[in-house]
Amino acid sequence: MAINIKTASEIEAMRVAGRLASEVLDYITPFVKPGVTTGELDRLCHDYMVGVQGTVPAPLNYAPPGYRPYPKSVCTSVNHQVCHGIPGDRVLKNGDIVNIDVTVIKDGFHGDTSRMFLVGEASIAARRLCQVTWDCMWLGIEQVRPGATVGDIGHAIQRHAEAQGCSVVREFCGHGIGRKFHEEPQILHYGRPGTGDRFEAGMIFTVEPMINAGRREVREMADGWTIVTKDHSLSAQWEHTVLVTDTGFEVLTVSAGAPARPEPLTAVA
Repeated sequence: MAINIKTASEIEAMRVAGRLASEVLDYITPFVKPGVTTGELDRLCHDYMVGVQGTVPAPLNYAPPGYRPYPKSVCTSVNHQVCHGIPGDRVLKNGDIVNIDVTVIKDGFHGDTSRMFLVGEASIAARRLCQVTWDCMWLGIEQVRPGATVGDIGHAIQRHAEAQGCSVVREFCGHGIGRKFHEEPQILHYGRPGTGDRFEAGMIFTVEPMINAGRREVREMADGWTIVTKDHSLSAQWEHTVLVTDTGFEVLTVSAGAPARPEPLTAVA
């Protein structure tokens, strides 16, 4: 499948969708605290997307080949859940960490982003994993420019994660995005520099590393969606949608409450 190069009008539409997705996470932030259920977080996000933003929650009833329709409007992945956690009756408790993954559709275009949340007082180990994963995402994003490759992103992420004693999930990756939820290219979060698809201005894709505190192996739960670490170690993920510009990159999933871009990072060798 060919990589879709966005036009100026499509890029502007993606900026709007990206900002709106990030604003859902801004909205839900004060509700992420001990005692709330993941189902309540989903309900709040859904009502905000549909009732306030006029957006469509892309995950709701999303059913790629081989999957049953996803039953909720966001993904909530808690502690050792790696991704695609289905919101429900689970009550968040003090010390949990949770990833909330939001994808909205606005005027036919998708905005996709996720953040880690610390519930109450998280452990030093949990906070460290979330920080390492945040750094990995930005180290990957900072590789983006015309002429760079998918492998450049993957190498930067893998090198930093493994230097910190963590591991990179291999089974899931970033992806092109636009009018479709998932497009080419696939953005692997591990690899060798100079390999894979080469970037050019107008490409839009997600960078969304999933980093485990323990081993990288994962398994799928009986619900057909939720992915967990095999060794029950903690897992974290951050995600931004990124545009390749003429000179570098632009992060599209930004809003007033989004964590600020850090100063350029240097990976630990």
